[in-house]
Amino acid sequence: MLAFNVAGLMGSVAGTDRRYEIKDARLELPDDMRLASPISGHVRLSRTSRSIIADADLSTSLAETCSRCLRPVVTQVHVEVREEALPSIDLHTGLPLDTSDEPDALRIDDHHILDLEVPVREAISMAEPIAPLCRPDCRGLCPVCGADLNDEPGHRHPDEPVDPRLEALGDWQPPETDDPIC
Repeated sequence: MLAFNVAGLMGSVAGTDRRYEIKDARLELPDDMRLASPISGHVRLSRTSRSIIADADLSTSLAETCSRCLRPVVTQVHVEVREEALPSIDLHTGLPLDTSDEPDALRIDDHHILDLEVPVREAISMAEPIAPLCRPDCRGLCPVCGADLNDEPGHRHPDEPVDPRLEALGDWQPPETDDPIC
């Protein structure tokens, strides 16, 4: 659960904080992502003179596919979220506050619930590796037949004929020089 009732905290003096331990939290991720384990960690909510500052330190893992060999892989993800959440109603009068000055700010809803699901989802999406690997030295797939080169390290194919227009390049050798720039 990544939603917190902050009515009591909003009524406290600036500097007051609350700490919560997160265990077994789940949330919906974009279609191309899937949690492999629940989200765990801790959240600290601190009262300021105008808002709540949410500091979250969370860990989970994502079920992904190795970008080289296409094997399933579990990637550990650690995210730190720091967000300021502004109230949407006045705590004392119950009247709506003008939110037009900061329309994109995270808001505490009308029932004094601070929901961190969106910023946590965005942080996990940003922490996802661009090209996950099953191991750092993954050799990938053979570009000719698709064989997994991790299972067959000596995998070879007979030499394919070279395009006659490029045959002359086969004998080319770079010139020997002491100049490291060349």
